[in-house]
Amino acid sequence: MNSLSTSSRSVNRESQVSRTAAMALMLLLAVYFLLPIYFLIVAATKPQGDLAATNGLTFSHFNLFENLRVLFTRSDGIFGRWALNTVIYAVLGAAVGTLISALCGYALAKFQFRGREFLFSVILGGVLVPTTALALPLFLLFSATGIVNTYFAVFLPSIVSPFGVYLARIFANAAVPQELLESARLDGAGEFRTFFSVAFKLMTPSLVTIFLFQFVAIWNNFFLPMVMLQKESLFPITLGLYEWNGQTARAPLLQESVITGSLVSIVPVIILFILLQRFWRTGLAAGSLK
Repeated sequence: MNSLSTSSRSVNRESQVSRTAAMALMLLLAVYFLLPIYFLIVAATKPQGDLAATNGLTFSHFNLFENLRVLFTRSDGIFGRWALNTVIYAVLGAAVGTLISALCGYALAKFQFRGREFLFSVILGGVLVPTTALALPLFLLFSATGIVNTYFAVFLPSIVSPFGVYLARIFANAAVPQELLESARLDGAGEFRTFFSVAFKLMTPSLVTIFLFQFVAIWNNFFLPMVMLQKESLFPITLGLYEWNGQTARAPLLQESVITGSLVSIVPVIILFILLQRFWRTGLAAGSLK
C-alpha cells in the first residue's frame, strides 16, 4: 500500500510539473505573439511627437480619436476607400472561393470518374506553388485580356485555392455519409440540390475554416495588388499603407497614420474570428455525438 501511494504521489507530482511547464510555455508564446499588437495599440494612441520621445510600451497622451480623424480625412478620405476595397476583395473573394472549393472537394470525394486521383495530385501540386511565383504570369495574362488595373485583376486570382479544395475533399469524406446522398437521390433530388440541401449543411463548420483561411490570405495580400494595380483608388489597405510608409521620409506626419491604419486593419480580422468561433464549437459537438 505504501508503495502504491508513493507511486501515485510521484505520478501526480510529475503531472503537476508537466502542466505547469505547459502553461508557462503557452504564456510565453502568448506574450510573444501579443506584444506586437500591444505595441501597435499603444503607438496608435500617441500624438506624433510622442512616438520617439516616449517609451514604446507605455502610454502617454491619449490621442487615438484625433489620430483616427486624421487617418480617415487624409488625402480626401482615401483610407476609407482602401478599407472598402479590402472588404470587397476579402469578403467576396473568400465567399466565392469557399463555394468553389466546396464544390470541387465534394466532387472529388463523392464522384468516381477517370483521372480523379491524377486531378487531385495536380491540385496538391498547386498547393506547393508560391503565390508570388504566379504574379508575373497572371499579370501577362491579364494584360492580354485588358483587365489589369481593375477590381477583377485582384478578385479573380483570389477565388482559386488549391489548399481549400484539398481541405474540402477531406471534410466531405469525413462529414458527408454516402447513405444520405443516396437517400436524397432516391427522393428525386438533383446533384446540385443534394449538395446544397445535404452536403453543404454538414460541411458548414469545416467550410468556415476554409473561409477564414481565404479571408485572411486575401486581407493580407500585398504582392498581387502591387503588381496588378496602379490606380490608388483601387488599392487595398496593405498596399495603401505601404505607399504611405514609403513617403514618411519626406512627410513624417504620415508615420502616425500608418500606425493607426495598421491597427484599424487588424480589427476586422479579430472580430471575424470571434464571431465564427461558434461554428467550430458546433462542428466539434456534432463530431462527438457521432
